[in-house]
Amino acid sequence: MRDFEKEYDYVAASSDGEWRLPPGLKRALPYYARRKWVNFGEPIPLFEHLHKTFGKIAHYRFMGTTIVFINEPEWINEILVNQAGSFVRERTLKRMKILLGEGLITSDDPIHMRQRRIAAPAFHRQRIAGYANEIVESAAGAAGRWSAGAEIDIADEMMQLSLHIVAKTLFDSEVTADVLSVRDEVNTIMGLYNFLVAFPRLEKVLHWPIPGVMKFRRSRGKLDALVAGMIANRRALTKEELEGRGDLLSMLVAARDEDGDASGMSDTQVRDEVLTIFLAGYETVANALTWTWYLLSQNPEAAARMYAEVAEVLGGRAATVEDFARLKYTEMVFAESMRLYPPAWAMGRQSTKAVELGPYRLPPQTHFFFSQYVMQRSGEFWDEPLEFRPERHTAEAKAGRARFVYFPFGGGGRQCIGEGFAWMEGVLSLATIAQRWRMEFVAKYPVVPQARITLRPKFPMIMRVEAAGL
Repeated sequence: MRDFEKEYDYVAASSDGEWRLPPGLKRALPYYARRKWVNFGEPIPLFEHLHKTFGKIAHYRFMGTTIVFINEPEWINEILVNQAGSFVRERTLKRMKILLGEGLITSDDPIHMRQRRIAAPAFHRQRIAGYANEIVESAAGAAGRWSAGAEIDIADEMMQLSLHIVAKTLFDSEVTADVLSVRDEVNTIMGLYNFLVAFPRLEKVLHWPIPGVMKFRRSRGKLDALVAGMIANRRALTKEELEGRGDLLSMLVAARDEDGDASGMSDTQVRDEVLTIFLAGYETVANALTWTWYLLSQNPEAAARMYAEVAEVLGGRAATVEDFARLKYTEMVFAESMRLYPPAWAMGRQSTKAVELGPYRLPPQTHFFFSQYVMQRSGEFWDEPLEFRPERHTAEAKAGRARFVYFPFGGGGRQCIGEGFAWMEGVLSLATIAQRWRMEFVAKYPVVPQARITLRPKFPMIMRVEAAGL
């Protein structure tokens, strides 16, 4: 066993009064700023280093805060499930309240519990099944724009496809000027993500004439005005008209807390959920599809098996919601892509009281992080972890896997409410495009994951489109 006490940079597990800390970095994180595993805009190398050096748990300090990184499924389950009441959202997600307000991603209980209860019917399996045709038509439309031999940036194409699907399902709209404006302003704010997260006490200076803050304020103001107009349009409809539309925005406006006081959401609450759903639905699936096409281009045997399944199940016709359950290998391909390149690449919580994990006892206000990207590539839990093997996701393999070894959509009471929709969108989009095209990777740019709110390619992902021949 490694003796951290004899090392210059590291410290062994230790006791400090009533607290028992895991091993970790001896000094505050900025001290290591020149190490290759420290990049304040890209935390994944740090997480990988902590896992490689210390194993299942490690701690470090940053700006006076104790941070614990965990790569142990049992302890992740403790935080997200068994001791969930001892935690709230950590600082990074709290900071996103300046954009998303009290949406499902950023809110804490009891607000989160009520909002989830009201929104849940909009994401019921029967409801999302009704969007299958929209997904297939959108994917077919995207595929129809390409021609054999053309070189496309698949990341940009999947973003356009996802935007079209979000526009239809969230707003019951084509990609209008308003929808494009929502996308543009969200992208502007996401471009400011690192600045917004790192800026100390940002909430107190949002009215100050700081260039980055002013840019954020302008974009948020435009978003608020655009979404307010859409909500006002729905508020003007009768109950019967709202129920007849079927889009998620209409459902949120019409929804009532049937298990509470039977009240609905205020305009502000609807606005927060609309922006949350837009951000999650637009970026997450688009990036998952991008990484899937890349992995298929690098693994011809898996690609051939997926294309054979698509040909057998669909037989040249358009996919339907019933085909989702039949496209089992296609779903496994999508699952394995999200293992290697999970769009939601890390999660965090902040303790509100003392927490015990195994032999460790950690104080209130400790920040805990765990990374899907690190866990799902760990040789402790996966054989040949960097190999692309869709067979890891058969029903039998999933049944034998510990909870939180694979968790691309989070877990516990805050598991992504749109997970069912994301699976259906991913699988049906892959199958629809695969009916017409194969993707051949063109190595014009390096393949580098970039960890922002989602895990996206840092550079364009160029593919040459070739006829599928199905």
